[in-house]
Order: sequence, then structure tokens, then C-alpha cells
Amino acid sequence: MADNLSYLKQLLANKRTRSELRYRHYEMKSHPQDLFSTAELKAWNLRPVLGWCSKAVDSLADRLQVKGWKNDNFNLETIFRMNNWDIFFDSAILSALINGCSFVYISEDETGFPRVEVIDGMNATGIIDPVTNLLKEGYAILERDKNDAPVREAYFETGRTTFYEKGQEPYSVANQAPAPLLVPILYRPDAKRPFGHSRISRAMMSLVNSAVRTTKRSEVAAEFYSVPQKYVLGTDPDAEALDKWKSTISSLMEISKDEDGDRPTVGQFTQQSMQPHMDQIRTFAALFGGESGLTMDDLGFVSDNPSSAEAIKASHESLRVLAEKAQRVFGSCFLNVGYIAACLRDNFPYHRRQFYLTEPVWRPAFKPDAAALSGIGDGAIKINQAVPGYFNKDNLTDLTGIDPSEMEIPEEDDL
Repeated sequence: MADNLSYLKQLLANKRTRSELRYRHYEMKSHPQDLFSTAELKAWNLRPVLGWCSKAVDSLADRLQVKGWKNDNFNLETIFRMNNWDIFFDSAILSALINGCSFVYISEDETGFPRVEVIDGMNATGIIDPVTNLLKEGYAILERDKNDAPVREAYFETGRTTFYEKGQEPYSVANQAPAPLLVPILYRPDAKRPFGHSRISRAMMSLVNSAVRTTKRSEVAAEFYSVPQKYVLGTDPDAEALDKWKSTISSLMEISKDEDGDRPTVGQFTQQSMQPHMDQIRTFAALFGGESGLTMDDLGFVSDNPSSAEAIKASHESLRVLAEKAQRVFGSCFLNVGYIAACLRDNFPYHRRQFYLTEPVWRPAFKPDAAALSGIGDGAIKINQAVPGYFNKDNLTDLTGIDPSEMEIPEEDDL
């Protein structure tokens, strides 16, 4: 066990740097290095930031909303409802999108009921089973001190969790779960990278860094554009020096002739144009939009003509596909969380195949507007005329995202 624990600690340390980099981009704390900078520019200490990476993550995370569970034979919804349903799902999804994966630590409260806690990808890792997407072994840092040093750690095995607290002897807690009590939540996993891919790709980070450098250059250019540089030629070296500040802000400046009747030449350098910088930022925004599935409107370049709901939905087709893909993967991962939590709750090692009918129900990634609702209604009526009962309140909810009314329909005799 000691060898496996050391391996997992080293694995987490190797991945931590990349996770911190993506969190810095998400939190807009990353400041790219200038390609060519002078001492004068460094003295200005310009640090512009762009929120495109956080926009790319949030625009997808905000569209992933769990509505409930279908065929919930083991009452999994109660477990999640009793564990801050909204905060839990949002936190797990957001962390998984940033890191590529997050983890859910399952434990028991004072009454023996399952308690679920989200741990980000910087503080947990493991050896994954590619068939079930459950862990074979896991390691997590449950608590850190103010200096970011681990205070409480845990090593997860099937049937046992060993805790390591600073200054105390390790102790183990047994359980009846058929897998470790640390469950991964994955975003876009594949055979090569079973722990998933981050929503903040290398291309996104590179484009944001380039756009930030362009923004910094535009700030410098704006200063010279606002206060253009001037020059004076042919001044007498023995004459009193001009006050540069007064000569800049004065509306009227007098320069007299010298003894020989000569006068200096006053001129102004051509002002820099801001347009090249704006064009370059728009180019980076277009490239970032193509990489992330966002539109120019999402990135702050608002079009003159407002789009309808259908036009917005059509322009976000890539984002809709990403959201539906994420729903499928996250749904399987959350089912794993409910499966292990149910085993811990009932103190019984259920088989995973017993949960194959249970699946989460998601709200539509794009909620329809009034025109779309009218189209859905017309379509449902026509299809039901051809195939009676094809559409009903259960499957129409999946299309509209609106729950059916619980009011009883009055009988004709009561009208």
C-alpha cells in the first residue's frame, strides 16, 4: 500500500502545475510575458486581463442542469437532495470542466446517511477502471493549512479508507462499497486520457495570451494617441528650456525670434491609429469563438441587429452539441456517485448492473421561447394525430423544459 500511495502522491504533484495554470486562466490571474518589452513599458506595470476562458467554461456549465432521476429504483434522488442538490452538481461540473475531472468524496454523517463532497482535480487522483469509470485506488488531500500544505489526506481502497492526519497515527474505516469512496466526474474522456480533457484547451490559453498582449499594446498606443508627441527644431542652446508639461497642455504658446531673427520650427509626430489593434483583437476573438463554440456576441463584440431565439440557438450549434455530449458523460459519472452512495447507505455491496435502468434527467441546454413553444405544440398535435399518444406530458417536458401543471383538469360537468 505504501508504494501505491507514494505513486499517487507523485502523480498528483505532476498534474498540479497544469491544473493551477488552467485555474489562473479561469480566474483571470494569468499575465502572459511580453514578446518585446522595454524598461519603460515594464515601469508602467500594465496588467490587462480578458475573461474569455471563464466565459467559455461558464457558458457550458450554466447550461448543464440536472432536473431529476428517471427509474430511480434505489432512491438516489434523496441522497443528492439531502446534499445541497444545486450547489453539489454545479460545483462538480464546473471543476470538471476546468480540470478535465473532479472527484466526489463519499462519507457518512453522524446518522450514517451518505455525505458527498466535491474535490477539485488539483487535490485528488487515482487509478481508474476504464470499464466502469470507477477508481481502483484513490488519493485525496481533504484539508490544507494556510500555507497550502496538506493537513488531512486519505487513501481509498475497495472496502477501506485510510486517513492520514498531521501529527497523528493513520487510521482506517471499513465499508461495504464495491469500489473506493472516491468517484471521478469526467469531461470528454477517451482511451488515451481516461481522466478527460479540460474545457480550457491549449489553443484557448494561447489565444487569450495573444489577445491580452494586444490589449496591452493598445493601452500604450492610446496614451500616445491622446497626447501626441511634439518636437521643436532649431532652438538656441543658450535659451531657457521649455516647460514640457506647459507646452503640452497650453492652448497658446509663444516662441520669440532670437537676435539673428531666426525662430525654431515646431511640429508634431503623426498620431498612431487604434484601428489595427482593434482589428487584431477581433481576429483573436473570432479564433477563440471557433475553438470554444461561442459567438462574437458572447465575447463582447455585439452585433447591430439583435438575434431571435432561433438564430441564437443556430449560432450556438457547436455549443449545443458539446452540452449534449457533456450531459451523457456527466450522467454516467453521477450515476456512479449515486451507486456507491447507495451501497454505503444500505451497507450492502450492490451490483452495478442493478442500476442500469436509472438515469439522470437534464433540463434542455437551450430553453425555447414563445415561438419555439408554439412550433413544438403544433408539431406534437400533428404527430399525435398520426400516432395517438406519441407525445404526452412526460416526453414534452424534455423538449420544453417546463414541468406539467399539477392542477386537476375540471370535468365538463363542473364547468
